[in-house]
Amino acid sequence: MALESFKAQISLLLEEMVNQPEDAHEVQEQLREKLREMRAMGLPLPADLVELEKRLDSDLDAAEA
Repeated sequence: MALESFKAQISLLLEEMVNQPEDAHEVQEQLREKLREMRAMGLPLPADLVELEKRLDSDLDAAEA
């Protein structure tokens, strides 16, 4: 899958997080999966998405504590 396709899919996921906050956890998991796929393919990860992933992880850790 091309980088532009991943960017489009991630953009849609981010919009979904904003528009449907009740589904935020599911969307976060989908976002993490897309980033894992990009890493597996050796594609460059946008710095802002890496930062978002870190924030989501820290939010998840805080919620579980």
